[in-house]
Amino acid sequence: MPENDDDVDARTPHPSTEIRPPARRTVLAAGAGAGAAALLGAPGLVPPASAAQAAPTPATPADLAPYASYWFPDSLPQGTPGPGIVWRSLKQWTPESDPDLAHNTATVPLAQRFTPVPANRDARAGQARIASLVSFGPTASNPAQGSATADYYALTHWAYIDELVFWGGSAGEGIVLAPNAPVVDAAHRHGVRVLGNVFLPPIAYGGDLQWTRDLVQRDADGRFPIADRLVRVARTYGFDGWFVNAETDGGDSALATRMREFLRALRAAGAPHGLRITWYDAMNCTGRVGWQGALNALNQEFFEDRTGKVADSVFVDFRWTPDTLAASGALADRLGRSRHELWAAVDTESHGWDSAVRWDAIVPRDRGHVVSYGFYRPEWTRNHLTDRSPGAFHRADDRFWTGESLDPARPAPESRWRAPATAVADRSTVAGLPFACSFNTGHGLRWYEEGEVVSDAPWNHLGLQDRLPGRRWAVDTAGRRPHVGLDFADAWRGGSSLLVAGALTAPAVIGLHCTRLPLTRRTVVELVHATASGPVAVEVGVATREPDAPGEPVPYTWLKTTPMGADTGRGWDRARAGLASLAGRTAYALAVRITALGGEPVAWRLGALSVRDETRTRRPAPPLALAVAASARREDQAWLRLSWRRAAGPVRHYEVSRVLPDGTRRFLGGTCAAALYLPAVPRAGREREAVFEVRAVDELYALSAPARARLAW
Repeated sequence: MPENDDDVDARTPHPSTEIRPPARRTVLAAGAGAGAAALLGAPGLVPPASAAQAAPTPATPADLAPYASYWFPDSLPQGTPGPGIVWRSLKQWTPESDPDLAHNTATVPLAQRFTPVPANRDARAGQARIASLVSFGPTASNPAQGSATADYYALTHWAYIDELVFWGGSAGEGIVLAPNAPVVDAAHRHGVRVLGNVFLPPIAYGGDLQWTRDLVQRDADGRFPIADRLVRVARTYGFDGWFVNAETDGGDSALATRMREFLRALRAAGAPHGLRITWYDAMNCTGRVGWQGALNALNQEFFEDRTGKVADSVFVDFRWTPDTLAASGALADRLGRSRHELWAAVDTESHGWDSAVRWDAIVPRDRGHVVSYGFYRPEWTRNHLTDRSPGAFHRADDRFWTGESLDPARPAPESRWRAPATAVADRSTVAGLPFACSFNTGHGLRWYEEGEVVSDAPWNHLGLQDRLPGRRWAVDTAGRRPHVGLDFADAWRGGSSLLVAGALTAPAVIGLHCTRLPLTRRTVVELVHATASGPVAVEVGVATREPDAPGEPVPYTWLKTTPMGADTGRGWDRARAGLASLAGRTAYALAVRITALGGEPVAWRLGALSVRDETRTRRPAPPLALAVAASARREDQAWLRLSWRRAAGPVRHYEVSRVLPDGTRRFLGGTCAAALYLPAVPRAGREREAVFEVRAVDELYALSAPARARLAW
């Protein structure tokens, strides 16, 4: 991918291309034909390379594993796919023929967002937005429902993102990608749209112009069948639209016209369902690939033509300059479109926060933002690390999004990197009761329930992620600033907790969630917390109005907490503050204030926070018709798929456990869907059958009674 220089030779090889080792899965598509072309040196916006070719190996029970879906538009490559790759035609896809549908379907609806008064004077609301193009895994063999490792790009800074593209695709695997459900569920919980990716590769990356023609083909009735399929996939799987990247050269103006008509048909079919289209600046109106680094006369018809809107936004290629972005914004104005519907590409794949970016061309400090910007591969915050533990990753990710100060309310003097928190206003979805957060990031080294370890296996599943504080971390103190961060050494529920550590020479205020919560006489705030060292006093802050201006202090009302008694989980305590004195008002923000009661350093954990009306509530209803939908065995291990019918009433997610012969439970996984794949479940001693339990979990983490299923050995 070229840097942001307007004199880049279009023949420059992509610097990050790599050949991946063979994937584990060995299912092959019947009747598919000759190996894919080598994926070497091409310009433009190119996903990770295909898996290397290798001799097929016999199928194993692990082939029950569901993976994120990918296709070719219609015709398949010549030859035979590599190990773990299945060549599929999107034109032939139907929900009824999709064996992994239950595992790939997102269920969390897109939450409504609001924009609080920004935490600093330079962060602006209603101007530049951020798109993020992320590769969460390979195109093939990308797990549909998490996996048994904590080494994962567990994105949590959703507050600054407007649109996420599930990046990937290759000529040797597939070029149309549907996002996996955990990513969509986590994004939707935070109000972020997720787009699938349509990648028509450069010729040098194995691209074939026939795939472009397949994409835009018409049927006998003049309709675009692939457009209809794309809309149906997005609606069925539960995501929000498509990023269309046509980089296969060799077309002509007739093909460009057909592409524009296809985009219009795709948008017309998807718009009633809230689907969006982002067009990448590659193919132009001549049908050739010529990256403009701008919105201009050669590509504007893919954004807006004489009859109206064609795409919802355009991702402007890395060749942009300050002049081309200024001209692009002006052209969008003349077309009657928002200039902030243009994403100026920012390449962070190789250098992250050390990337050289001309920020004033996008988000100047002294005037209105010129356009929006789009991060290409911000998962650098994980990929560049030697220590890829969850804690190290989140420290790096916080620096990327917040800046070197690690405090959006007090940005450090700017060097090369202009962190998003210093330019773009954060947003939140915490606008209704009940609300709870256990500071779970969607991955961890263990799984905790009420402070006890119920699985010591590493894991990731973004769909289990909480709505975390958007401003990480806004700390106000007259003394030394403590360390504040997400920590994985202990937790109340899930895999992580909020740790405040250091020598508190003065009370420290830690800003938590920005909210829009209606308060009544029965509303209470509850904390679950633990003190590892140094006694502390804990107060809850509730702001019933917003700051007067960006960067001004949040006007909290401070409430003392009342202990509710120690819990059984290894030293965790519950505390409560009633909000009757604030009844009839709205809570705009939540915080805690920690005061050291002795001279020793403090280590204090917040394991859970909840706000609710203190009324008696029922436990959620259990799932129905739990069954082992499929299984395979090898020696004393089983691979299986569980399925069930969704419980009645609101359910946040489901948790699956194994009941061992001695009656103890072991957590195996969770999902927002109504199906879960369990790999390599070992037999416990000489037990005759394995017993599995599934519980529904509500927004306050109350558990339903279990549904049970059994697998005979």
